[in-house]
Amino acid sequence: MSVPKRLLDDPNGIERLLQPETPLERRLIATEAFRCGLLWGEPRFGHPEGKVALHVREVMDNIDLIPGLADEQRAQLRLVALAHDTFKFAEDRSRPRDWQKHHGLLARRFMESYTSDPVVLDVIETHDDAYYAWLAGRHDSWPEGEAKSLDLLLDRMGYCLQFYYLFFKCDTQTGDKTQAPLKWFERVAMDIEVVAVRELI
Repeated sequence: MSVPKRLLDDPNGIERLLQPETPLERRLIATEAFRCGLLWGEPRFGHPEGKVALHVREVMDNIDLIPGLADEQRAQLRLVALAHDTFKFAEDRSRPRDWQKHHGLLARRFMESYTSDPVVLDVIETHDDAYYAWLAGRHDSWPEGEAKSLDLLLDRMGYCLQFYYLFFKCDTQTGDKTQAPLKWFERVAMDIEVVAVRELI
């Protein structure tokens, strides 16, 4: 979906852009902290679109391209998409990283007041961990490598690994993000069913 960035200058722009489908989606988008997070961001590598809301729209468009997706999974993926990057504005970016202040965990804590679904909450919290595990494999000296390893991720998310992968794919195939982490994950995560690249653009 091609979206004019000025749409977000409209008081109803977020609603028009994201087209909430459920009472929960509408409730979240109406929340002040959530709206603040959706409107945060400037164009940068990986996110040339800038605002988080524009990235969320791209992820949602990818979700709609997944063949044969059940309605329940689609609703779960949309919730993850709405929340996953929305608390980047509140993230502590100091080094070394304080993982208790990572935007994924901040988003999970926020969403715990709105859902008890462990799949949604766990994927929101760990949505970047496949990328971090890929980084750790490429750079032996990466200081967070031990804390964000592939083995830890697979152990934690094994119960919903296919769902995790679907979201990781929808999230990675946006903006101008490098596709190398996704291709790597598709090779090393043995228990997933790979969705053909041509089916998600």
